[in-house]
Amino acid sequence: MGPAAGLAALLAVLALGAGDPAGAAARGDTFSALTSVARALAPERRLLGLLRRYLRGEEARLRDLTRFYDKVLSLHEDSATPVSNPLLAFTLIKRLQSDWRNVVHSLEASENIRALKDGYEKVEQDLPAFEDVEGAARALMRLQDVYMLNVKGLARGVFQRVVGSAVTDLYSPRRLFSLTADDCFQVGKVAYDMGDYYHAIPWLEEAVSLFRGSYGEWKTEDEASLEDALDHLAFAYFQAGNVSCALSLSREFLLYSPDNKRMARNVLKYEKLLAESPNQVVAEAVIQRPNVPHLQTRDIYEGLCQTLGSQPTHYQIPSLYCSYETNSSPYLLLQPVRKEVIHLEPYVVLFHDFVSDVEAQKIRGLAEPWLQRSVVASGEKQLPVEYRISKSAWLKDTVDPLLVTLDHRIGALTGLDVQTPYAEYLQVVNYGIGGHYEPHFDHATSPTSPLYRMKSGNRVATFMIYLSSVEAGGATAFIYANFSVPVVKNAALFWWNLHRSGEGDGDTLHAGCPVLVGDKWVANKWIHEYGQEFRRPCSSSPKD
Repeated sequence: MGPAAGLAALLAVLALGAGDPAGAAARGDTFSALTSVARALAPERRLLGLLRRYLRGEEARLRDLTRFYDKVLSLHEDSATPVSNPLLAFTLIKRLQSDWRNVVHSLEASENIRALKDGYEKVEQDLPAFEDVEGAARALMRLQDVYMLNVKGLARGVFQRVVGSAVTDLYSPRRLFSLTADDCFQVGKVAYDMGDYYHAIPWLEEAVSLFRGSYGEWKTEDEASLEDALDHLAFAYFQAGNVSCALSLSREFLLYSPDNKRMARNVLKYEKLLAESPNQVVAEAVIQRPNVPHLQTRDIYEGLCQTLGSQPTHYQIPSLYCSYETNSSPYLLLQPVRKEVIHLEPYVVLFHDFVSDVEAQKIRGLAEPWLQRSVVASGEKQLPVEYRISKSAWLKDTVDPLLVTLDHRIGALTGLDVQTPYAEYLQVVNYGIGGHYEPHFDHATSPTSPLYRMKSGNRVATFMIYLSSVEAGGATAFIYANFSVPVVKNAALFWWNLHRSGEGDGDTLHAGCPVLVGDKWVANKWIHEYGQEFRRPCSSSPKD
């Protein structure tokens, strides 16, 4: 009773913290920001504490059961034990009538497991939902596609781009984290359930391979088995047009589960199909990657992301230069900002060390409690979408004096009015697992866009601050201009979205490449047309 009572007391303490809304992850959106994923560590630590108490209680119970076993066994091993001895006869009858019943229906065992279950139910509200598993699985597939990663390598914890016989290491972790067979199965099943056999097959193949290697070893935490993986992989191959592979895998399934009538019918079906079309044995269908109708520039976008930053070098184009920038502002005279001109058309510059480590950390801290799933304009509405995976928060300049200082600095550098309503509040974004934002314009391309609700015109310019570094991926790619800029910690990227005529600059189509490894934070300041009439005069020339 001791360990169970102690565990119950611990659960009462844990229950006090379990309902803290500030620390609770939004179920179904945990995967969309790395800071939410990090928060999910807290309930798992609580679960580990519960499991530790449970194991200690079980160890004490098993020691007691071992003692009982040894005591009874010693009586049976002593062949000279006389049943005629009334004391021994009594204890035998008592053992069989009550002792064994107490052992089998141990109250200590039921209280111990009940306490663990109660503890789990109390923290369950803080745990990620199944939608998070799906989102994280899709993120792995996204990284697999954009960076051309090898699934077998990913399963071993290795980030390698494989093109033909060429293998490139994109990231070398200090410690390898390999995936289990069940992990690979769950990724493959997410794709399978979407009818995406292009992604389902390599992940399910890896799951089958790993399950084969550990067949017969039962793991409590696994949901799937070798039979499950073979079943799904066989049907995925059939749906993809590879009947011979489907037949081979189905036959293997029947070796482990010979009484499965459904699979037996499938085998007959596949055999009949191959008999009718013997060419299927040698000419299997090629599995095509699913098309993305809304992404017409996928190949260019992914090519720029794979370079992990490809801006032109200054010695190749003399008109690109670096300088110390004051913009003739007294605010910057004593501390000019290092300016690097990245591109001319569109005009894109990088301001190095625009914020300090302390400022970046404080901005992240101010935003974190308010982060919500990022949305995009869809007609007159704003909706969360699969092609933008992140969480964001809007910070008014009244939240902290630092934000006022930041506005002064941005205004001094750009020469623009960044006060409301001529600019939007600072938007802070944290990207999730494989977090990205596919090619898009920052300026409105439709007169019904929600951007016009501010009644201050279109977004004339973007000022984007990198609040963190990343270990791999996450570059900003300008699609039509054909260059990308890697994440530079504490730097700020600035570009004009509109020509001086007020027309949108089509060359500013850009994307946030998926974060391969790391925790990417950015802050966006979008500046509007109105209020800039005398700061950036308009022009009738379409070239300006």
